[in-house]
Amino acid sequence: MNEESLSAPASKILAGLLEARTGQVISANRFWRIETALKPIMREYDIPDLDALVAVLLSVESDDLQREVIDAMLNNESSFFRDTMMFSLLQKQVIPHIAKERASSKKLRIWSSGCSTGQEPYSLAMMFAEESFKWKDWDIEIVATDISQDALNYARKGVYSQFEIQRGLSVERMLRYFKQVGSTWSIKDDVRSMVRFRQDNLLRSSSDLRNFDLVLCRNVVMYFSPEARHQAYHRLAQALHPGGFMMLGAAETVIGYDTEFSVSKDFRGCYERRPAGEPLAIRA
Repeated sequence: MNEESLSAPASKILAGLLEARTGQVISANRFWRIETALKPIMREYDIPDLDALVAVLLSVESDDLQREVIDAMLNNESSFFRDTMMFSLLQKQVIPHIAKERASSKKLRIWSSGCSTGQEPYSLAMMFAEESFKWKDWDIEIVATDISQDALNYARKGVYSQFEIQRGLSVERMLRYFKQVGSTWSIKDDVRSMVRFRQDNLLRSSSDLRNFDLVLCRNVVMYFSPEARHQAYHRLAQALHPGGFMMLGAAETVIGYDTEFSVSKDFRGCYERRPAGEPLAIRA
């Protein structure tokens, strides 16, 4: 019996813990990711293997260790201006459309859900900063949430490696919105201050995350089980202001799920709250 088959039961338990806490699913053919992700934690705690890690998690009060384990297994892949076509659509069509609807109040609320290490909300902030003349006297609120406290701590610092800063950023944006600190790059305070970070679990209700004009939840629900995805869509719908839009990742859709969303007729890749009385989509 090889080492991989010996660790399979432990991998299954850890994958189950991740799904129960976050909704993210790791399929059996990707269980190898678990040990790779958890090796640094096992070295830190002097735990020899996954079976021993599971034993520790089950035998003692280990809330902090559980949090570290879950954070390590989460997929926190991100980059600046990820999917340039999407950001172009937002900047040139979707946000101007919303702005017309909100012209009397001059308030705009955006939720970046599953923000990971902050590249998406900071990209939004840079986008508004580039057209600051258009948004004079506007109250623009960008709320960024993630289930991972470690990812949020990283995002709040706004300090990125050379590799991270080069992923999606032009040299012009890099020099305009970041300052070099040794071998890292720190986002400037005027951009950092535009984003408010907070921890949130997309599968739990929240009474204060409501009335957003735009909700971005990109490349998040693709890792969820069907039931968790259904819960997440309901939560996102409840957070959206009437007339607002939700945008998912390019590989994600609400089609096939009995959600409260309809495909936007005006903006490709966007979704709107389903009008009252419109029949639900048939769930897959």
